[in-house]
Amino acid sequence: MHLQNDDHRFMNVMKTESDLMGEGGGGYDNLGSTSQRSSTTIVDIEKRNQFKGSDDFILIPNDESPSTTQEIKAWVKRKVQLTCTKKMLHRRLPILDWLPKYDSNCAIGDLVAGITVGLTIIPQALAYANVAGLPAQYGLYSSFLGCFIYIFFGSCKDVPMGPTAIAALLTYQAVNGRGPEHAILLCCLTGLVQILMGIFGLGFLIDFVSGPVSSGFTSAVALIIVTSQIKDVLGITASGGTFIQTWTSIFNDIHNTNVWDTVFGITCIAVLLIMRIVAKLKIGPSDTDIPLTKFQIVVNKTLWLIGTSRNAILVVVCGFIGYSFCQNGDPPFKVIGYVPAGLPSVQVPPFGYTEDKNGTTITHDLWDMMSNLGSGIVVVPLIGLLEDIAICKAFANGKSVDATQELLAVGLSNVANSFVQAFPGSGSLSRSAVNNSSGVRTPLGGLYTAVLVIVALLFFTPSFYYIPKSCLAAIIIAAVVFMVEVKVVKPMWRTKKSDLIPGLATFVACLALPLEYGILIGIGINLMFILYHAARPKISVEKLTSHEGVEYLMLTPDRCLIFPSVDYVRNLVTKHSIRQGIPVVIDCSHIYGADYTAATVIEILTQDFAARDQPLFFYNLKPSVSSVFEGLSPKEFVVYYNQEEIDELLKNKAYMKKQIFNI
Repeated sequence: MHLQNDDHRFMNVMKTESDLMGEGGGGYDNLGSTSQRSSTTIVDIEKRNQFKGSDDFILIPNDESPSTTQEIKAWVKRKVQLTCTKKMLHRRLPILDWLPKYDSNCAIGDLVAGITVGLTIIPQALAYANVAGLPAQYGLYSSFLGCFIYIFFGSCKDVPMGPTAIAALLTYQAVNGRGPEHAILLCCLTGLVQILMGIFGLGFLIDFVSGPVSSGFTSAVALIIVTSQIKDVLGITASGGTFIQTWTSIFNDIHNTNVWDTVFGITCIAVLLIMRIVAKLKIGPSDTDIPLTKFQIVVNKTLWLIGTSRNAILVVVCGFIGYSFCQNGDPPFKVIGYVPAGLPSVQVPPFGYTEDKNGTTITHDLWDMMSNLGSGIVVVPLIGLLEDIAICKAFANGKSVDATQELLAVGLSNVANSFVQAFPGSGSLSRSAVNNSSGVRTPLGGLYTAVLVIVALLFFTPSFYYIPKSCLAAIIIAAVVFMVEVKVVKPMWRTKKSDLIPGLATFVACLALPLEYGILIGIGINLMFILYHAARPKISVEKLTSHEGVEYLMLTPDRCLIFPSVDYVRNLVTKHSIRQGIPVVIDCSHIYGADYTAATVIEILTQDFAARDQPLFFYNLKPSVSSVFEGLSPKEFVVYYNQEEIDELLKNKAYMKKQIFNI
């Protein structure tokens, strides 16, 4: 009996404050001599329950636990208290920060940027309405009220709220030709979902969309949008929910190609690409130390303004051409047609409507409409947030981005837009670049953009009748073709080739399937990679020699021990320990967490080593993790925190073996 107690003695080295003085937990204690330290570091098995881990992980029973109602009330009270503070008010109303500092320089920068973005958004809005499968006026309806709302709640000066290519395409797929009522309801529901996500702090969900997945999705969306506009460039009729379906429809009707539309569209694309280059042209010395003359400054500004306003210039020129043809009869190319004049009526979003089909009145209630929209109610808000956050990060200049505030700002903008018959929108990357390069200073630049759109609705909608459809298609194609992120492939290949797999899978899936399925596939593959790495931690193996000349094996896992990885770690430890047949030390410096499954495996592992009479020690195990392992009271569980203690542990183990052998 005495021999068994000696053989199964539980050993543990407690970590003192002086241990923290040494690098990597290798400091020295104040226990005196080696023999004194040895006597204090070996704890009998009967005392092992005295080991205490991190207090953060100890549950203290309480018989008077609060009820669920009380917990909810306490949570609401805390939220209200946190909300009703000056700091939180300034955080949720960013206008309170920048408005007191507003001056004439800010006013001039915002005025120039707002007008420039307004000249960009008007032709884009007309074109994006076509992408969404809606009449042209709905693009303009989506372009002004959100700008006003974002002035008060937006946290990024460069974000111009309005319709975007991605939001328009997602709207088209969700509405699926069911009419403007579904698009307006989708706008309202998108805003409500985004507001709820902001209230509950769910902005972290976009963290599950990695860079490769985002690049694959954006590139696929760009090709799908280009494909959807090919029909207007060719002057044919085609439709389809996916990339493959749309091209199939185009090939089926390509024999009806209109030469005028094709020539007009290709010419407009070429002009836009040339004007894009013009915007980057500069005359004068390239050396920044040499000042430019006034003439050079004026020419450079003029070239930039012409290139930046290329969409508006092209629409005006093509509108005059269309008008001249229409005055002599029917034009040989397709034009937008009638666009209702005036502002949209302010009304509650359609939570139900009736329609007449072949003399039969059909009623659609809210649940029918939500069922028709399907997953778009969730996908559109998430992608809208992803697009907006990408813009904020691109122009943040190293500052942190408040995803919660952006959710609230974009969500409130979409809810407000739904009352003026708009479809979902977000921040546009192309317009943000224009906004930034135009010298915008604050979100107040959106005021001038909104005013310009309102002026267009009040006075210029009759002129929109003559704009060729192929011109608008060219504007979209010339804008989104640069969204295809080919440039990320080479750096991704150089850094980590496996990242190409989720990116390429997302790209292909989005082209072959509806977009929501495509991005879910990409996220799923990405999570599989993460889980695989969690289940297969890397373990470094070193054969070391103690100061006493005893060889031992040092195994170092590089991450935490959780249920997918513990069996793999156990098998590796067992394989190397049996092959070497020497004492084994597991360096736990990188193990910051463990679970019940890991504790059971550690228990089995210690039993296996004890059965082979092979020493097993755990080095630098965090107290919180050790308390998890100690929950199952494993035998021969030895923990130490000081590198010098390994000699003492090996000596004591050898002494115990010698005593057992002699007896």
